[in-house]
Amino acid sequence: MSARSYRIGVDVGGTFTDFVLIDIDSGELTREKCLTTPDDPVVGIIHGIERLVSSGAVTPAQIGGVAHATTLVTNTLIERKGAPTGLLATEGFRDSLELGSDMRYDMYDLAIEFPEPLVPRRRRLEIKERITANNDVLHAPKAAEIRRKVRTLIKEGVNSIAVCFLHSYRNPAHERQVAKLLSVEFPQIEVSISSQVAPEIREYERAVTTVANAYVKPVVRSYLNRLEGSLGKMKVHAPVLVMLSNGGMTTPATAGNVPVRLVESGPAAGVLSACHAGARIAEPNLLAFDMGGTTAKACFISEGQPAFTGTFEAARVKRQFRGSGFPLKVPSLEMIEIGAGGGSIARVDGTGLLKVGPDSAGAKPGPVCYGLGGTNPTVTDADLVLGYLDPAYFLGGDMKLSVDASAAAIAALGKRCGLGAIETAAGIARMVNQNMATAVRIHAAERGKDYRRYALFAFGGAGPVHAYELARILKLPRVICPLGAGTNSAFGLLAAPVAVDLSRSYAIALQDMNWTYLNRLYSEMEREGGSMLADARIKSPRFLRTADMRFVGQGFELAVPVPAGKLGPASLKAMKEAFHVEYRKVYDDLPGDLPVEAITWRLRASGPQPKVADAVHVQNTTTVTPKHRSVYFPELGKFTDTTVLDRYALQRGNVISGPAVVEERESTLVIGPRGTATVDADLNLVVQLSD
Repeated sequence: MSARSYRIGVDVGGTFTDFVLIDIDSGELTREKCLTTPDDPVVGIIHGIERLVSSGAVTPAQIGGVAHATTLVTNTLIERKGAPTGLLATEGFRDSLELGSDMRYDMYDLAIEFPEPLVPRRRRLEIKERITANNDVLHAPKAAEIRRKVRTLIKEGVNSIAVCFLHSYRNPAHERQVAKLLSVEFPQIEVSISSQVAPEIREYERAVTTVANAYVKPVVRSYLNRLEGSLGKMKVHAPVLVMLSNGGMTTPATAGNVPVRLVESGPAAGVLSACHAGARIAEPNLLAFDMGGTTAKACFISEGQPAFTGTFEAARVKRQFRGSGFPLKVPSLEMIEIGAGGGSIARVDGTGLLKVGPDSAGAKPGPVCYGLGGTNPTVTDADLVLGYLDPAYFLGGDMKLSVDASAAAIAALGKRCGLGAIETAAGIARMVNQNMATAVRIHAAERGKDYRRYALFAFGGAGPVHAYELARILKLPRVICPLGAGTNSAFGLLAAPVAVDLSRSYAIALQDMNWTYLNRLYSEMEREGGSMLADARIKSPRFLRTADMRFVGQGFELAVPVPAGKLGPASLKAMKEAFHVEYRKVYDDLPGDLPVEAITWRLRASGPQPKVADAVHVQNTTTVTPKHRSVYFPELGKFTDTTVLDRYALQRGNVISGPAVVEERESTLVIGPRGTATVDADLNLVVQLSD
């Protein structure tokens, strides 16, 4: 056994930390799940790996790689627990963080709120320097002024500085001058320059992204150093890779340098797992649905490819309102937040109406049923009262849940709005499901997608519980639930390639293109991407080019493929036609043969796709007598006696008629009365919904 080699995927969520161990040769999987330790996530990671080791599944010496995803960046931004940060800006532009984009996310809210800048005004200082959008240097910064301003920031307690100068995306020389001076004379200060973090047009978004990077940088560096050190202490000397928001993996050194790119680390891994499963079962169009302890998210996978975006919004003041958070220029899989998670708290608002979220009980104190100090009823409490969860089999029986505590808390909540405990629990579940369905409809309309063509791929601890009802509301044809759905994101980490996304803004109409300059931009990005991948021992990276294009005068761009190789006048027709194809996908028609312009040019550098052996799921071949319990189904409007099956006893080809509940250690699948489930060759449960 000692000669065998394993890899571990570790996904740290807001409530649980998930582990998947894979035997590289055989593909055999072992899963583990434990509560996240919010005060120090490293503690929970080490605890879970120790459980795998103590169970005899693996020895430390056999672990050949650790792939990791974390919510640390998101949590740091939301909880405002980052480093004391300063900003050096071009003279006259230090208030861009507060001026924003001059857009109101809710035009009818007279008391509208925006997130407070991560850097207060007293720590935003100006440097006399200026470069024009045409790359003309009007005024170079003086070293003496830089030193003086940095000393002022240090007196304010700053240990991380963001540098964002006007038009540095076109010419980064002044920002690099500041970074070099600080590295020599103030080495104790972390420095983030916008031309490295987000070298793209749009001043506000670039400044916000650079400041966010500086804000989380010391926290993330410390975390990754402690993680590698703790793994070393338990004799795990395998290389560690970290998941980026774009679905690629990178080294801790690269991640620590630009940590803002980890903001959607965990959810991206789940989407990659959905892509992997979809390719195996010939389901190219999936709506990946991830519902965990804190939030529910979704991503459209079309023709086997997930949706991408160049901007991610973090730390929203109002969770469901786009524009109420920090717009980060971070290449990401387009995971939209569509609702609450299992730990989201139910409450009664000032008008006496039932509401769910956005506040979450998290891992501490958790839902009322956990018995860890939580007093506010949550979605998980409602699911327990409605019979979806077995109080004796949560986490495979490692964690006992209290139905009585949940029922009492929900009854007290219901009393405030004139409802009984069951009515209130059903109302909580219905509200969550309807809110998620509405969010999917809106997002699909914005992207020009017919969501009814997509199968729902459900994962996360709470995803399979709510998947059937969500699919029924949306009229989706089927639900696909993988074995080990509760640890699906951790498995996705093992199927992700090493990859990095780079960008350069060069706004110009295609017919006016300076092809020599454009080729130089792509050459620079290829060298930079190749160097970053070399740190992860990738010798022959693959490059994929795209550009953000629009008709001249429009305010929003579409991602368009760009041909490989040397670009020139002969490339113009192909690029314009590619833009027309993408435009029709979203808007169904063209406004005419209008001039097209490109704003930002992008490059993805990636290594080979990891070879993940076909997953081997060890089945329980013994016959397990089905259980029964009373479960509430909205279709029936009442509780009904329902068959409860052990997921591990199911065999390929088994057919299950709803209503039924299928339980496994990390999650539970609820199949409604109109559902018929079949166990496929990969042991996925495929639930067909009848009309």
